[in-house]
Amino acid sequence: MPRTRESSHQGSSSHPSHTSRAQLTFSVSLVEHHLRESSHAPWLSEGSPIFLTAILEFLIHRLLKLAGNEVQHRSAQRLITPELMDMAVYNRTQLSDLFQFIIISKVTPAH
Repeated sequence: MPRTRESSHQGSSSHPSHTSRAQLTFSVSLVEHHLRESSHAPWLSEGSPIFLTAILEFLIHRLLKLAGNEVQHRSAQRLITPELMDMAVYNRTQLSDLFQFIIISKVTPAH
């Protein structure tokens, strides 16, 4: 019998995971694990991993939506590529500022 998302959390506890309680798709425990590995872990509240996971999920959703819009503007192309992700980011000032030190593709965006 295939396991559903709700029944796939580990352990014998009947408590739902942070991810399912927050109605998120991205794994809160994975984000929490990476936060605990950082030197910032002592200053984080219990809700920090959930909040950060929600922010990451929203940001990725927004980026994919913008890249999908770029695909629609280019009727010959049907796939979201790293180059289209670059265009989606660097054609918007706030995202461009946020991702100024991030390389999505090796193509240099035209400004």
